[in-house]
Amino acid sequence: MTQPPDRARLVRIPLAGAVAPHDAPLLVAADAHPVALVGTWAGSQAICTSEPVAFAEEDPFAALDAVPEVDDAVPGAVGGGWIGFLGYGLGRTLEPSVPPAPPRPHALPDHALAYYDHVLRCDADGAWWFEALWTAPRAAALEERLALLRARVECPPAAGTFALGTLRSTGAGLAGHAAAVAQCRRRIAEGDLFEANICLLLEASFDGDDAALAAQVLRELRPSHGAHLGGPWGALVSASPELFLRREGRAVATEPIKGTAPGGTPAEALAASGKDRAENVMIVDLMRNDLGRVCDYGSVTVRDLCAPQATAGVWSLVSRVEGRLRPGVGDGELVRAAFPPGSVTGAPKIQAMRTIHELEGAAREAYTGAIGIASPLAGLELAVTIRTLELAGGRAWMGAGGAVTWPSDPWGEVEECLVKARPVAQAAGSRVASDAQDRAPDVPAAMLVRAARPDPQLGVLTTLRCDDGHPAFAQQHLDRLAAHARALWGVEISERLEALLAGLAQDAGHGSHRLRLRVVPQPGGPAVSGEAVAEPAAPVVVHTLVPVTLPGGLGAHKWCDRRLVDDLSAQLGRVPLLIDLDGSVLEAAWASVFAVEGDALVTPPADGRILPGVCRAVLLAAGEVCGMAVREEPLTFERLARADGVILTSGVRLAGAARLADGTAADADLVAAVRDLLLAASGQPRPDVAIA
Repeated sequence: MTQPPDRARLVRIPLAGAVAPHDAPLLVAADAHPVALVGTWAGSQAICTSEPVAFAEEDPFAALDAVPEVDDAVPGAVGGGWIGFLGYGLGRTLEPSVPPAPPRPHALPDHALAYYDHVLRCDADGAWWFEALWTAPRAAALEERLALLRARVECPPAAGTFALGTLRSTGAGLAGHAAAVAQCRRRIAEGDLFEANICLLLEASFDGDDAALAAQVLRELRPSHGAHLGGPWGALVSASPELFLRREGRAVATEPIKGTAPGGTPAEALAASGKDRAENVMIVDLMRNDLGRVCDYGSVTVRDLCAPQATAGVWSLVSRVEGRLRPGVGDGELVRAAFPPGSVTGAPKIQAMRTIHELEGAAREAYTGAIGIASPLAGLELAVTIRTLELAGGRAWMGAGGAVTWPSDPWGEVEECLVKARPVAQAAGSRVASDAQDRAPDVPAAMLVRAARPDPQLGVLTTLRCDDGHPAFAQQHLDRLAAHARALWGVEISERLEALLAGLAQDAGHGSHRLRLRVVPQPGGPAVSGEAVAEPAAPVVVHTLVPVTLPGGLGAHKWCDRRLVDDLSAQLGRVPLLIDLDGSVLEAAWASVFAVEGDALVTPPADGRILPGVCRAVLLAAGEVCGMAVREEPLTFERLARADGVILTSGVRLAGAARLADGTAADADLVAAVRDLLLAASGQPRPDVAIA
């Protein structure tokens, strides 16, 4: 990949046109990797560009310092530079002690940062300029870009159409968020931390033109740090009001936001709120510490403290912390010292990040990271990625959160999330759902898991039974494992997996075996491996389930890292039953769960929180067993406790009876019928004794 040049010359050409700044996304939407920054970025009303010449790959922080020396520079110019986003997940690369994140329902890249050697800029007076960091090898290409972009400014492209569905809470929903806040308050009371920013995830369908969506949102909300970014990975539409970092020369500043009230609230009431001021002051102290790591001793000061400001449809308390960078400190070191932003983590920061990964049910993607620009002329300017719609695969999602401190009310924090999300949704022509029934969770008295979640870097696997050389549901297991690899690493390995499974089955030969196939990420591409383990026959047993709470569950992938469930199984001496914070039943440690309810078998929906089990899918496709309907629908722990029994299904055991400690075991004849159906569907010979 081409790297930025060592030296360039600034070229500025005025353009005729009267494009509104909020329409900047439309000017570059038809190109590759379009970006638009709208608001007050670098003293401009809008900066937009596309068709970059280099990409940050392994270390985006280091890339921020790879900018050319520029001749003929003038004050106020931007010229170009690195523009893009840094995802929240990069924080774990800076703090390896933070455990792995919760499941990722929609995975975006950890960063999308590219070097652009030209921009369109709308200055503070509303005049448009073509600015370029000109080099001889790029002269012809830049002349072409000038002609194309000049024509677009003179005759702007029309906006397309789009449709954003109603934004609804995902996973454990609003009740789950309230429960997460309650758990966070408990940790604060125990002295684990002072404050954590706990977030709620909202999701909707999306179809159409994301640049048109951005133009509309930016027009309606007029944020100070609005943005639109696009690429093969999807798009971001941000109405961020919060400055994360600005560096001009050696001077650096941050403006953390903490403390929020609805737009109709008097500003004086927010300024007088002890709770909101305490949230803000704690984060100001944190940001002073972060800047102090890279600034001259004694130069870090607080200029404004808890000033009420109107931001993206709400009132917020905004403070300003300033400092002067030490000699030799570049943009990369500055961002590393402060990332992820303190206002969206908490205090102490590392402990808050651990708490976030333990209590939130879904991983953050671009949300609560940073968006912005590093220019050799304008310096560094990054916004906190909040009030942001993330788009990919026909879906849109938005995080909304707030600082949890000891005075926090769980349902008050839910409402604060919705207060922040509603203006963005309304600006996009949508709304935020807040169903009343979400306020009555059935949360069992179950242990909250505080162990590290599975580490995705250890890979994914599938395990299936094999009797006399015949693997059960071979194609379904291969398809699922290949889908894991495709979703996680963008690779196609179906043929390699088929060859591996065929060899393992042949080597297994006579008798019962477990076949295990693994896919592990490697620098040169995923490695595949497997093993066949003889499985001695065992008597049929009734498994006892013990509920444990794991926010967001294990997700839709079957991880090689089984330490969490193995340790829980050993600790409990029973089979862990995973439930979410709202009391939703998810799955057992190694099996899908079916509740026996009268004339039906009911299993929780595969909504991204559970592994879509192969045997589970076979039963749902069959539609009925012994005249009993098989269906999926939300299943609470309270409902499971009232069931006539529980059946577990898995790729090795196929089907087995289970019960809660004080519950009823599923009827043995029904379990046998389920098992017979699965054996018939698998095409296997019927073994004399089941694997327990």
